[in-house]
Amino acid sequence: MEALNLFWIFFQDQILGMKWLNDFIGYILSSTGLEMNSRIGGSIQFFVYDVIKITILLCILIFIISYIQSYFPPERSKKILGRFHGIGANIISALLGTVTPFCSCSSIPLFIGFTSAGLPLGVTFSFLISSPMVDLGSLVLLMSIFGTKVAVAYVLLGLVIAVAGGTLIEKMHMEKYVEEFVKSASNVDIDSPSLTKKQRIQYAKEQVLETFKKVFPYILLGVGIGAIIHNWIPETWINSILGSKNSFGVILATLVGIPMYADIFGTIPIAEALLAKGAELGTVLSFMMAVTTLSFPSIIMLKKIVKPKLLTLFIGICALGIIIVGYVFNIFSILFRVRTKSST
Repeated sequence: MEALNLFWIFFQDQILGMKWLNDFIGYILSSTGLEMNSRIGGSIQFFVYDVIKITILLCILIFIISYIQSYFPPERSKKILGRFHGIGANIISALLGTVTPFCSCSSIPLFIGFTSAGLPLGVTFSFLISSPMVDLGSLVLLMSIFGTKVAVAYVLLGLVIAVAGGTLIEKMHMEKYVEEFVKSASNVDIDSPSLTKKQRIQYAKEQVLETFKKVFPYILLGVGIGAIIHNWIPETWINSILGSKNSFGVILATLVGIPMYADIFGTIPIAEALLAKGAELGTVLSFMMAVTTLSFPSIIMLKKIVKPKLLTLFIGICALGIIIVGYVFNIFSILFRVRTKSST
């Protein structure tokens, strides 16, 4: 058992976390005469290490997830969801969201397709919530930085929000608040052509390139912000605003996260830096969830397809769920024992 535990720590630190890469970059920068303990040296090391690490993980994860996704085109997904009813349909819909696009905006076209296909509104909203909030990529990336316990708990609680939110919308019978053009949108229910293994690999490669082009600017921005927080903002500031001394830190982090537009790949470096500076775990995760789930661009897009009452309900459910998750993590944070780069 001890050997298995040691292997898992090695896998988490050196394979997923790539701490060897951080040491190597530090060695290279030091050999140029740059002082790693200085703010400038620490910022450069943080930036280079996180950009390379996240880019490598991003490309590998997108390839794997896209290959899996090639087996679940929209037509097949509709048929799968159509076989389930009640809360079981919400659970399957939320799980299906974990193998779909990485940001909230790209999930909305699929939401329209599912709604026009006649799937229950609550089921489609469970998908819409889970798709940007929790995916296989977020699970692996969170494991690489925050550890297995945090990653699994984050994903499970995200799925709970998606299932509960979709179920509540279903129970409130909000169908009349969906714009008519969505309900009457043309829907061709055909089987997707069967792809060969070579075609699936080619599809996955194309998705890697396409997603990388869209996501990479946010990685640079997120890592840049993280480097500034990590090396230039005093720890006392972060502690006073997002630490245990401020009982409203979770709410503040959620409200700050909503106007931002990024995905899990761009928010993790910021979250990592905030945590290293003394922000509470739940507060940091609430910030991440708010950024990925309730960005202004996605809300604007959603406003075009649902009426204000349903849009307000959706935002309220997500925001309340995110805040609850934040406080739950803060209360039980001692169970997770997160190790950051500054504490290793």
